[in-house]
Amino acid sequence: MGKQATERRTLGRSGVEVTCLSLGTAPLGGLFRHVEDDTAIAVVKAALDAGLNYIDTAPLYGHGVAERRVGAALAAAGVERSSYVLSTKVGRLIVDNPAGDSDGYADAPPSEAIFDFTPDGIRRSLEESLERLGLSAVDVVYIHDPDDYEEQALKVAYPVLHELREQGVVKAIGTGMNQSRIPTRFVRETDIDVVLLAGRYTLLDQTGAADLLPACLERGTSIVIGGVYNSGLLADPRPGATFNYAPAPPELIARAQELERVCQAHDVPLKAAAIQFPLAHPAVATVLTGARDVRELTENLAMMEYDIPDALWDDLAEVGVHRYGR
Repeated sequence: MGKQATERRTLGRSGVEVTCLSLGTAPLGGLFRHVEDDTAIAVVKAALDAGLNYIDTAPLYGHGVAERRVGAALAAAGVERSSYVLSTKVGRLIVDNPAGDSDGYADAPPSEAIFDFTPDGIRRSLEESLERLGLSAVDVVYIHDPDDYEEQALKVAYPVLHELREQGVVKAIGTGMNQSRIPTRFVRETDIDVVLLAGRYTLLDQTGAADLLPACLERGTSIVIGGVYNSGLLADPRPGATFNYAPAPPELIARAQELERVCQAHDVPLKAAAIQFPLAHPAVATVLTGARDVRELTENLAMMEYDIPDALWDDLAEVGVHRYGR
């Protein structure tokens, strides 16, 4: 394996170092289809064996299933706690409900995820995550998807995480969202270390470059980039592909196919360009990619290490995709 995937960058001023490729665990919670426990555990162990040190999870992912599987995998791997960085999220509580909405997770138990950004809800969420993980602490905690709770997240939830960081309970704090406007407010109005930005700084959608990325550079805040394949369209740009977890409109499919043709002219897989695109920006610390099995993880590693000529980035710029610095 080459250097780029395992090269390390620091999250803001926290001192927490993460590898440039990291593992997201929504698929390991059974997102859209069932995953066996043994398969999920094998993915986490394979990521660690490959030298990746950062794993992100959340209560939402399988309504607790992903956290339990990550905890089981870490226990089975027998690795030193200091050898990996683990993040989870707060803002949703998982409650039993036989008629609950599984949020698209095939492996979710009869339950629902309830938004709760109160101080008690934040602390309870973290405590329950630690119980599922079988750990005494995580390294990073994100406020998860406060789209409809903007003021409460900023003025009520954030101070709780700030206090937990001051107490040394967690090492870094941030917010994780599929949009850039609210995270930009967090960067400008609070002292977060990191933003997990999903789907808004990709080959197809660079909206985060207008507000969030400049703010992060100015404030010394790091960005974890998720959703580099935009939920599937950049992995396989064909009719029926998904964008933002919904069927992609024809114009976006055509755009993705145009980008694929540019990549093919340089013998570069579209996935390789998609996964490497964000890393040129100095505020970006890592690219977070999910994997449903070890094969997908291995492919993500290969795409991150793929040798991409500068001429490809120049040609992509000609069609409106400007990688930072080009």
